[in-house]
Amino acid sequence: MLYRLDAQARQIAAALGAEAHDDPWSGGHVAPASFAPVITAGREFVAGPRPQGRTPRRMVPRLWGVPPPPSAFQARPVLSVRNPDSPFWIGNLRNSEFRCLIPATAFMEWGPNSSRDVDREGRRRRHWFACADQPVFAMAGVWKDSEVPSFALLTCEPNALLRSAGRETMPVILPANPSAQDLWLRGGWDRAQALLAPYPSSLMRAHEG
Repeated sequence: MLYRLDAQARQIAAALGAEAHDDPWSGGHVAPASFAPVITAGREFVAGPRPQGRTPRRMVPRLWGVPPPPSAFQARPVLSVRNPDSPFWIGNLRNSEFRCLIPATAFMEWGPNSSRDVDREGRRRRHWFACADQPVFAMAGVWKDSEVPSFALLTCEPNALLRSAGRETMPVILPANPSAQDLWLRGGWDRAQALLAPYPSSLMRAHEG
């Protein structure tokens, strides 16, 4: 999977109610192991006990791909959370300050590796998906600090549109309602995990390219 974020830092911050400060993002595609803006509740910048008031949302650059646990057989970074109950993730997900919004304008999934989904040169087709109801949308993410400040995105069951493209999962796209985004950033896990649901196909558009 790849995704695009075709908006400048201040546009992203305005759309998702965050402070951009001097974030240099000017728009473009995001590939694994590259830096991209994410939006947090700002808790990571507040030392000591949890503050009484609400810290402002902050947009900060992080690397897409969390280093795997020492027991993992793979050396590649972990890009997505398929099992939120995994011991590797659950501690961070239960603490709302480790959840983040991943801004995007579209994401790409490869078509299935079959003769019906390859182009004339034998390459798998690329399927791009965007939200018809929000030009800049937020995917649910979680961040960790280890060797590098990194993040991964949450996945869920695919909707009908993604299933038609041969996908078994899709990124969790949060509703345009700001309260849903706030629930992901600040709410208890018992309520926030209800957001891990497929985005309606009727609110999405797709094209090949």
